Order: sequence, then structure tokens, then C-alpha cells
Amino acid sequence: MKAKNRKAKKFSLFFDRMATKVTKASGKPAAFIIACFLIIAWGITGPVFHYSDTWQLVINTSTTIITFLMVFIIQQTQNKDTIALQIKLNELIASSESASNRLVNVEDLTTDDLELLKNFYIKLSTLAKKENDIHTSHSLDEAELRHVKKLKQSIEKTIKKRVQ
Repeated sequence: MKAKNRKAKKFSLFFDRMATKVTKASGKPAAFIIACFLIIAWGITGPVFHYSDTWQLVINTSTTIITFLMVFIIQQTQNKDTIALQIKLNELIASSESASNRLVNVEDLTTDDLELLKNFYIKLSTLAKKENDIHTSHSLDEAELRHVKKLKQSIEKTIKKRVQ
């Protein structure tokens, strides 16, 4: 069983490294230029092969296979990048006193829960707009408390003005 796990980990490590290299290589301008040259070369050979079904099948099959394999390779790299990004964001949230720690595992929430959180942040944005200060940043709880305090202060000022 341990040998099987070691083989699986070895393969997983190999696939991760290979996927990262392929993704980086395929995202470079040279890869695009090579792909363009291959398409041009294929197009130029059309008259030689009399635009036959086989000639068309070569490009169709080649691009289909490449696309199919690239989906898995890019997804592997995207998964890794997403996890790394989440860890970095979690570190920032955890290290900030004013940040809400409820957001550390936000990626594990359901879509409905994410929509609910989105609505809270829309509310936070609305509260921030009322402050007219682009440099102020708050957690949801802190922003709501400050907003309530400001409302109380505003009411108290209004009462004081009326009493005087």
C-alpha cells in the first residue's frame, strides 16, 4: 500500500512539474508564433494534397488532441495557483486585526453563502460611500458599529441644536 502511495505521489509531483512547464511554455510568444507557422504550413500544403479529407483531418485531429490535453494541464496549474493565492489571502486576513476572520475559508462556502457575503460587502461599500473618505477601511462588523455611532452622534447633534 505504501509503495502504491509513493508511486501516486511521484506521478502527482511529475504531473505538477510538467504541467507548470507546459503552461509557462505555451503562454510565451514563441509558442504562439510556432502555432501560427504550423497553421500557415498546413495551409500552404493544401494544394499539394488537393485539399483532401485526409489533409483536413490532420489539422482537425491535431488541434482537437492538443486542446483536449491542454485543458487538463492548464486546470492543474490553475488549481495550484488558486490554492497558493488563497493561502496568501488567508495570511493577510489572519494577520490583520481589523479584518474579519470569517473570510479565511470563504472558498469552501456554497454559492448562496457567497452571494450573502457579497451583499454584506455591497452594504459595506454603501456605508463607506457615506463617509466620503477613500482611505477608510473597515471590517463589516466595525463598519456597522461605526455607522450606528455616527447615526447616534447625528441624532444627538440634532437634539442639541433644537434644545438650544
